[in-house]
Amino acid sequence: MLPDFAKRNPQIEIRISPRPHKHPVIKGHYINGREKAICVRNLEVYEVLQKANLLKEASGEKLRRTNKPVLSTNESVRGIWSPYHGDMKQI
Repeated sequence: MLPDFAKRNPQIEIRISPRPHKHPVIKGHYINGREKAICVRNLEVYEVLQKANLLKEASGEKLRRTNKPVLSTNESVRGIWSPYHGDMKQI
């Protein structure tokens, strides 16, 4: 299966190096200098190929969280909250 993957993707260099007493790992080295490693311990052959394909399709950029505020064209049903509305509690 891995030789077929290598033939279909000649732009990718595939190296296999033994790592005694360690878990098997797939590493992707990208042009921008980053490296991603995925452990493939206890995975089936097709799952290993899926992980290799995941590394192939990745850009190598660091993952960033995208917290963007929700923008809506509809007005809020409850209106804008104000501390001056409603019951004033006396303590």
